[in-house]
Amino acid sequence: MDALVGIVGAGVIISWAVGLVRSSGAVLLDVVPNRRLAELARARLETGDDRVVDLHLWQVGPGHAAMIAAIVSDRPQTPASYKARLDGIAGLSHVTIEVHPCPDHVSVAA
Repeated sequence: MDALVGIVGAGVIISWAVGLVRSSGAVLLDVVPNRRLAELARARLETGDDRVVDLHLWQVGPGHAAMIAAIVSDRPQTPASYKARLDGIAGLSHVTIEVHPCPDHVSVAA
């Protein structure tokens, strides 16, 4: 009987260990937790000549994701204007936006 309880206990511990390795591995490998959310955010940010060149999305809590996006544009706007495009997206809590002018369209004062 003791051996049977030991085997059941080992099975429970192995199950917990596998779950822990999967969840921590996803974080370490920068796995996007919600592809739909990433695609929706990208679609809202990429309008006109604005292009998302880097987007990272990760889970920070149950139902909450953080996002960092880098945008390159011919006519860059303020980060706040890009954040306003993301208003109303459920589950997107912490947003950081970097804005860079397009290197091909940098104006030089004469």
